[in-house]
Amino acid sequence: MTALLRAPLVRDLRGDRTALAACAVLLVLLVLAAVPGMLAPHAVFDLRGLSLLDAFRPPAWIDGGSWKFPLGTDDQGRDMLSAIIYGLRVSVTVGLGGVALAVVIGVTVGLVAGYAGGFIDTLLMRIADVQLTFPAILIAVMIDGVARALLGEMARQQASVSVLIIAIGLSGWVEYARAVRGATMVERRRDYVAAARLSGVGAIGILARHILPNVLTAVLVIGTIHLGVAILIEATLSFVGLGIPPTQPSLGTLIRVGNNYLLSGEWWIAIMPGLALLILVLAINLLGDFLRDALNPRLK
Repeated sequence: MTALLRAPLVRDLRGDRTALAACAVLLVLLVLAAVPGMLAPHAVFDLRGLSLLDAFRPPAWIDGGSWKFPLGTDDQGRDMLSAIIYGLRVSVTVGLGGVALAVVIGVTVGLVAGYAGGFIDTLLMRIADVQLTFPAILIAVMIDGVARALLGEMARQQASVSVLIIAIGLSGWVEYARAVRGATMVERRRDYVAAARLSGVGAIGILARHILPNVLTAVLVIGTIHLGVAILIEATLSFVGLGIPPTQPSLGTLIRVGNNYLLSGEWWIAIMPGLALLILVLAINLLGDFLRDALNPRLK
């Protein structure tokens, strides 16, 4: 434990108050997302605990509010704080799943392209260049449309989390592939790679055991920043009705529902999940900026 606290990255983190605060906030949000049933004040999916008489209650610090519902209630009488905690679980799950899929695809493509070179490298990078001409949100919308056509509306809603993970993963792998390809092209010329070849290690063994560990730093930085982008993509798709259905709310879905009442005075229904989304993405981006600077050898 003492050795861990003295590690260079941890030492840098302890010396950066902004990154340390972002890490603490992100940790709290991830804990809330991991066990919402244990930490949420109310069970928002239990219809027996909902009452329309509690609908549209303002936050507790406004006249008419109650500390039973600290952030107010929505149009169905659901506690906004509890709904946000449950929404965090869906948003974080989709974001982490999409980033994980993008990492697997991008790292694999980057390793193969950078190590093989020649025609394979050219082919894979031209495919990546073609995908870069399409915005990530457009690719996600296209994949969502294909899922609706193949599965039908009802099945698509039931598989909405999986569809969004696939959409985000397939739209975000290019950045990983390009970064890993560049690093692999440098590493394959190192003496330890030549020694591994002479000792009879195959291409897959060289990539997995020798080159991959040396390119993971770039993947970690990109993945941290991409997580915030992935959560925003999910929120955007859910806001326009192409993401998570209202029966399984994410932060984007909660904002969409609240948007219908934004101009009628019940502003908290949209603003509160919007603030939660802002805090979550801001904490991720600040931590990503710290990792980018801390893991950059040129700044040492």
